[in-house]
Parts: sequence; C-alpha cells; structure tokens
Amino acid sequence: MRELGGAEAIVALSGVGKRFASGLEALDGIDLTVARGEFLSLLGPSGCGKSTLLRIIAGLSEPTRGTCRVSLGKPGKPIPSGRIGFVFQDPTLMPWSNVAANAELPFRIAGRVGAEERDRVAAALRAVGLAGFEGAYPHQLSGGMRQRAMIAMALLFTPELIIMDEPTSALDVVGQRSLMVQIKELQEQLGFAVIFVTHDMSLVRHFSDRLLVMYAAQVAELGRTDQLFERRLHPYTRGLLEAFPSIHGANERLVGIPGQPPDLLHPPSGCRFAPRCPYVMERCRAAQPPLLPVDGELVRCILHEEAALLETASKEGVA
Repeated sequence: MRELGGAEAIVALSGVGKRFASGLEALDGIDLTVARGEFLSLLGPSGCGKSTLLRIIAGLSEPTRGTCRVSLGKPGKPIPSGRIGFVFQDPTLMPWSNVAANAELPFRIAGRVGAEERDRVAAALRAVGLAGFEGAYPHQLSGGMRQRAMIAMALLFTPELIIMDEPTSALDVVGQRSLMVQIKELQEQLGFAVIFVTHDMSLVRHFSDRLLVMYAAQVAELGRTDQLFERRLHPYTRGLLEAFPSIHGANERLVGIPGQPPDLLHPPSGCRFAPRCPYVMERCRAAQPPLLPVDGELVRCILHEEAALLETASKEGVA
C-alpha cells in the first residue's frame, strides 16, 4: 500500500455531530481527515451514521455541531461543480436512453452538449472499459457494466474525490473484484481520493489504504487497513472480523456479536458498545471513552489507556 504521510488533506472533519429534529443522534464527535489520493473505507452496522457522514462531506447536509472543511479546486473558492463524484449502490440509468445519452445527462442539464462534451463522454467510457457500448441500453448491460457507466459519469468533470456507497453489493464475486480493480487503476492514473462504504471485508482488505470503523454514530477505530486487520484493537472490530470467514489458513469457527446496536434516540451514557462487549468493566458503563492514540491508530476503548499514555509520554519526551 502507498505511504500517505505528508499528503495534503482534502477533507477535514472536526467534532462533527448531526442530530435530527426527531432527536436521533446520527453522528457524535467525528474527527477525520482524507488525504489527496487516499482510498478510505468505512465499515459499520446499518444505522451507525455512514450515509449521514457521506452527505455532510458531499455538502448535501450540514452538521449540527463541529466543522467539515472540503478543500477542492482553488483555495478560498467554492467547490467547483463535478469535483466530487458519486457512485451509489443502485446504478440508476434511464432505461429509455443508451449508455452515451445517459452519460451526457450532466451536460444536458447544464444546457451544453457539443463535440467537446461528447469527446469527454467517449473518453470516460473508454476509461472504464465500455468503449463500443455507447449505443447499448441499460437492459443489455450486466450489473457490473451499469456500475461502470455510473463511474464514467462520475469521472466526467475530473473529480478530486469520489464517494462510493456500497457500489458492489448487487454484484457477484467476480463482478465485484473486476469493478474494484478498475476503480483502483483509475485512481492511480488520475489521483483522486476515494471514500468507500461497504460490508465486504475482502474488498476492504485488498483495496483500501485506511479503514474507519464506526459504531453507534461514533468512530470506534481508525487506522491503516493492514495494521487494523492484524491488531483489531476495538472489541467491535475484533467481533466484526471474527464473524467474517477468511480464505487463508485453517478453517475457524465463526462467532457472531450478541445483541443489537443501541437506540440512537436514547444512547447509553457510557461506552456504546458496552452492552455487547465481552470485556466490559464498570467504568465502561459510567462514561464514554475518548479516542486514544495507539501506534498510529485511534481506538475508542479504555482497554488501551495504558498504551496510549505511554505513547503520549514518549512523544513528549517524558518516557
């Protein structure tokens, strides 16, 4: 995996929270940066706040507290149109239009479809391996090909960030890997960053640089993907990975996580994973644990307080 140290941050969230009028707390104190050219994956149970986080980063929703800074285009200027591309779970194409006409839609909305725009559409379709399919209709394409068409549309305006919300969930294993290889190759050629939401551990492990694990509207763990898979510092991360079968090594018994995520209308006062945690202590139920720095990762668990204190002391020259 590429080293990301020193790369420019194009997304920076500080203390971001989102509470809806119903009282539901969808996000609680999210701190996150995304570097230029980085591939960041998001994992977490349904309802943990992943989609809300994506909407805030994309500028489609405002946080109720904290700040979200997205630095695309020229400093001090509004984000140029098209600098953020989107690829969603359902590749929704107009069934009555062919691939080229679907890809031209953003230009048609803007009222300009000329030779230059058609050339850009043709170039984007070539980039995703759809050259020769310009005249095909959506029903004539496989699910993976329809997703490639959506990626081509996301590439039309030379994005610096592409947000992908479970784009492979409707594809078979071969289609998933083929699509992800294509995305990774395009990312390396064009230099855009990717924020990728998925429930597929194998895709996360093979394609992402860093991994953000969310639980109940909070960051549970954040770090380099390879390191996080090996260390599994947070009990939720550990339980999540132990419930996923590995294709390497001996067969192991899969163990599920008992219980359910908490109700975010009435979240627990202490650690939000405490009711399901096999390592729970009385302190866990009394107060929310902070995010602790441990060997380049961040983890929200008091089991790692001592390691975090030693690391902080070492950095300050005390140890």
